[in-house]
Amino acid sequence: MATISSYNYTILPQDVDFTLRASAPSIINYMLNVAGKDAHLKGFGVAALQDRAYTWVLSRLAVEIKLQPKQYDQITLETWINDFNRLSSTRNFRMISGDSVAAEGISQWCMLNMETRQAVDMTELKDVYDRAMVNEPSPIAAPARLRDIEPQTTISRPVVYSDIDFNRHVNTLRYIDLMFDNVPLELIEKNSAMRIDINFIAEARYGEVLSIGVFNDGCVWQFDISSDSGKRLCRAKIEFK
Repeated sequence: MATISSYNYTILPQDVDFTLRASAPSIINYMLNVAGKDAHLKGFGVAALQDRAYTWVLSRLAVEIKLQPKQYDQITLETWINDFNRLSSTRNFRMISGDSVAAEGISQWCMLNMETRQAVDMTELKDVYDRAMVNEPSPIAAPARLRDIEPQTTISRPVVYSDIDFNRHVNTLRYIDLMFDNVPLELIEKNSAMRIDINFIAEARYGEVLSIGVFNDGCVWQFDISSDSGKRLCRAKIEFK
């Protein structure tokens, strides 16, 4: 069994919002960047997969933010893998700021054939994964399985160049930005604790038009994102504490 990996960072000015705290999207960005770095160092990162025309895609994510570190705070990101099967891998996160746990997360990933855009049997990586597994439970509850909503408002926008990542589909962080762009500033300003659940269903590609449906009930905000072809792309929920 492997051990939990730790990486140290500083909260930089580009990571904070108008409150001078690390924004929720930037906290998630740190987690996803650590996932990529740790996978690379352990031999199953994107660079290794691309030799076989494979890549990693995120299928579900849950993050609980307890506090938002401030600009120039020092943080430690811990990450570990504790589950692996034919269809998915579970990677966990813990962000520590000072003596406090700032945020924790759990992510589920699958491997995609970049040519067919179909899921790949991940047992091809069994040997390398066996060496990377950590005997440590996930820090929070698994990502919720989210249901359809009846939107109160709907906003449309095209997928443009700045939305696209190396997989040639809309970047995870862009979805999260779109969600927070629809939340009132005063709610973000007065709340520093929240839980975010995201279910990714299908890819959004360049040139498609996104339809972002929004439903809110007090401190709970739900989102349903689809394409102009009617393809369901993503469901998400933000619950402010």
